[in-house]
Parts: sequence; structure tokens; C-alpha cells
Amino acid sequence: MKKGVLFIFLLSAVINGCGKKEEAVAPKKEEPVEQSAPAANPDRAILAAFGALPPVMESTDNPVTEEKVNLGRQLYFDKRLSKNHDVSCNSCHGLSTFGVDNKAVSEGHKGQKGGRNSPTVYNAAGHFVQFWDGRAPTVEEQAKGPVLNPVEMAMKDEASVIALLKSIPGYVESFGKAFPGEADPVTYNNFGKAIGAFERGLTTPSAFDAYINGDDKALTDAEKAGLKKFVDTGCITCHMGTYVGGAMYQKLGLIIPYPDQSDLGRFDHTKNEADKMFFKVPSLRNVAKTAPYFHNGKVASLDEAVVLMGKHQLGKDLSGDDVASIITFLNTLTGKLPTTYIEEPVLPPSSPTTPAADPN
Repeated sequence: MKKGVLFIFLLSAVINGCGKKEEAVAPKKEEPVEQSAPAANPDRAILAAFGALPPVMESTDNPVTEEKVNLGRQLYFDKRLSKNHDVSCNSCHGLSTFGVDNKAVSEGHKGQKGGRNSPTVYNAAGHFVQFWDGRAPTVEEQAKGPVLNPVEMAMKDEASVIALLKSIPGYVESFGKAFPGEADPVTYNNFGKAIGAFERGLTTPSAFDAYINGDDKALTDAEKAGLKKFVDTGCITCHMGTYVGGAMYQKLGLIIPYPDQSDLGRFDHTKNEADKMFFKVPSLRNVAKTAPYFHNGKVASLDEAVVLMGKHQLGKDLSGDDVASIITFLNTLTGKLPTTYIEEPVLPPSSPTTPAADPN
């Protein structure tokens, strides 16, 4: 038995010794070549978890037409749709400032402040629900909310909004073109559909989209490393898909309880105990431009937001280098604003019957 083992050992040594020259000449030269292909593009395989932005976020329930978009753009900018004629959709969701006003909470009628941070309207039509608590399923439904909110635009009711719109001949004509064939096209639902159609064109493709679409040079090595760090850290657990978020609810304080629980999130809408501290996961598209952060707008910097998310959602204390790398990737999500599409339109003039502003 010992002789057999000794023979195998000696035979192995002879074979390995005979092959030393070949290993030194051939395999060692080939190994770097075999490894160079994946190393040149290490992050492309993980892109399946994301998706490039579409040019328009279509809806089968509200087909986008030029007439709807033109009408929706006017309504979006029109301050007459507020009680005191001083607040519009654009006041809190400024299209020239990446869809936000960069305030912790926005100011509405008579300077009243809302309870939650105003999220960006850019790319929002692609999210699975609207508002932090998901109480509106679509941007069409969302658009109808702030107009009647007493803290925001403070219009009395739907009837008063329709009366105002019907008092402006230009709007009556535009509603007729946007919703042809309807006996009475100036309705509150159509009001929401027009604004929704406009918002469905508010997309901001970025360098990340170019990279997803096959341009390997669209991101630098540092940005690709940041993408890998983003994924490896676990951020992708919630921030995935085309909008890098906006696709699910998640508990704030999933691993380590979040200290500020003055706002219980979705629970305030559903009254379901299981929904306490659950919020819609925000999209990270243009996140570098939409400070301050979180539902209450109390987090001023992106660095702090990343640190807090690492701690409370993942149970990780991220290093300064980790945070910097992740933010390097997040900057690639800053897109180009559609400057022509968002130009402030000329609004149809009021008529003698148009209700006057009411500051009370």
C-alpha cells in the first residue's frame, strides 16, 4: 500500500516537472487575455435590475396626444387654479429646478406649509403609485388632489374649479380639442387627464441610460465602481427598476428603527397597523438635484441621506469612501431637462366672469 502511494506521488512530481516550461510559456500569457473581457466591463451584468427611461411614460387609460399635452402644460402653470391665484403646480414642483422647490415642505395658500416634502414630478408618471403614502394610483389622480387641498391651492370644490375653467373661453376651446366627441369635455376628470398627459412626457434621460443602452464610455470607471458599490451594499433591494425606486413600499427603519416617528407614513391613509412607517420608496432619478431629502425634508445633504439609509435600512455603517463612491454613481442619474417641453406657455386670458382671487 505504501509503495503504491509512493509511486503515484513520484509519477505526479515527474508529470508536473515536465510541464513547467509549458506553463511558463503558454498558460501564463493566456490568463490575462481570458480575464480582460469581463474586467473591461464589470458592471454590465447587473444592469438587468434596471432599465432605460422611455421617451414618454404611456398610459392605456389616458393616451397621450398633442392636444392634451398642450392643455395640461397650461393648467400646470396656471395660478388662477388656486383660491388666491398665487399658487400653481409649478410653484411646488418647479420644472426648471428638477421638479421640486428645494424646501423641506412647500408653502401653499396664505403661506401654509404642508406636512411632507414635495417629491419631484420628473419621471413620476412611471411610478407604481403617487404621493409618499400611495393614496393616488396615477399622476392623473394625483393632479386632482392639491387643487382642493386647503393647505395647498385651496379651491373650494370640484364645481368651483370647473366654473373657473368654463369662464375662460380659451380653456373651453382647448378642452374640446383635447377630448373630442364629448358632450361636456370640461370635467374634473379631464382636468386631471390633461395634466397627467403633460407629466407623462417629463422624462430626464441621463448618462446612466446611455450606459444601459450599450454605450460603455457613458460612465467613467469611478462611476461604474460606484454602481457596483450601490448594488453590493444592498441599495438595490429597494432602489431598482427603470426609475431606481418608485416601485414599492418599504418601512423606514427596516433594520434599525428610525428615530423620528412623528409621521407614520402609509398608516395615516390606511389605518392599518402593519403600514406604520411604510412609505413609497422614492426614485433616485435626479436625486443629486432634489435636496432636501426624505418624506419630511429634514435631511439636508445627499451624504447624510446615504449614511442614514445604510444604517436604518441595511444595518451598515458605511465608510466615507463607500458613501463617496455611491454618490459618484448617483450623480449619473442626473438627467437633462427637456427645456423646450417645459417652457412656460401663454395662458388663455380671463373673461369678465372669471372668479377673482380670494386671499381668505
